[in-house]
Amino acid sequence: MSDFDSKKLTEQIKTWGRELGFQQIGITDIDLGPHESYLKQWLNAGYQGEMTWMQDHGEKRFSPEALHPGTVRVISARMDYLPGDSKHIAVLKNSEQAYIARYALGRDYHKLIRKRLAQLAKKIENTIEGFGLTANQRPFVDSAPVMERPLAEKAGLGWAGKNTLIIHEKAGSWFFLGEIYTNIPLEIDTPAQKNRCGECTACLKVCPTDAFPKPYVLDARRCISYLTIEFKGIIPEEFRGPIGNRIFGCDDCQAICPWNKYAKPSCEKDFTPRHNLDAPDLLSLFLWTEKEFLKLTEGSPIRRVGYEFWLRNLAVALGNAPQSEKIINALKIRREQASDLVREHIDWAIAQQENPKRKKIRKIKAKLL
Repeated sequence: MSDFDSKKLTEQIKTWGRELGFQQIGITDIDLGPHESYLKQWLNAGYQGEMTWMQDHGEKRFSPEALHPGTVRVISARMDYLPGDSKHIAVLKNSEQAYIARYALGRDYHKLIRKRLAQLAKKIENTIEGFGLTANQRPFVDSAPVMERPLAEKAGLGWAGKNTLIIHEKAGSWFFLGEIYTNIPLEIDTPAQKNRCGECTACLKVCPTDAFPKPYVLDARRCISYLTIEFKGIIPEEFRGPIGNRIFGCDDCQAICPWNKYAKPSCEKDFTPRHNLDAPDLLSLFLWTEKEFLKLTEGSPIRRVGYEFWLRNLAVALGNAPQSEKIINALKIRREQASDLVREHIDWAIAQQENPKRKKIRKIKAKLL
């Protein structure tokens, strides 16, 4: 036990992390005090919308030790996911195609990252057993009340940008985060990256739905990612035009960020786009049967939206597409079997398609394009 060297183990963990495909590993303590009041203010403002889980398990969210007893350190990891040719600008420009958030183009990241974190935790466990110590660890990937971004910032993985995402000075923000809660008193990283957003407000200005009431604050109720994924209701009309052809998530505030010029393509095969979903035809997706939807989104983050809301989102995008008799006919045919919720959006789309004097409602900021 006396031979245990926490500094050496900390260095080994970072090496193992790179070998397992993580681009960076950082380690921090469990003090989240300053972030508790911020989250409470955000929740009190109602910015979480229908994401009621954001206010559940308050103590466990603010205190890693309460979530996993014995925790004294958090190992924070990041893994890049941007495809080599993301095509995001080209797809946004083509209103006959559907835009899907780049993180969702390949296989679901949860299983992949959780497996890698479990392998890392096992290596740590095996190592400290040789010193007569017992590991008490638990990996997390977007699956529990974990304040992953504050922890990543404290661990030196970047700074929290004005768009609320973690930005790395040499890697941008196109990456996933994961954590291991551990009882091992590892060496703590001193966050090496100060906030470098400066006077830049590009991410705030480019947002199609003006979802940022001020820098570093996101009103999820106005965010396209929330509206197309988390929200299970009728999308307010004020947002339907600005949504454009985005049918699952939105990346505008990342795509415009100057720091993302440093982002590197992911080497993970599981993050490679599947079924041509990086630049799919809107109408083709709308014509998918539920069976096709389930088959072609198997193992994908997209499946979690469900077929009904998939059709809802596509109906809005088709309403924003160039006028087409094929689109109008497809909308009318689908309407006959659609749920009341989907029918509401189909009717709106048909009205947009049939109005020859309609205004240009597809809102993409010039700076992004």
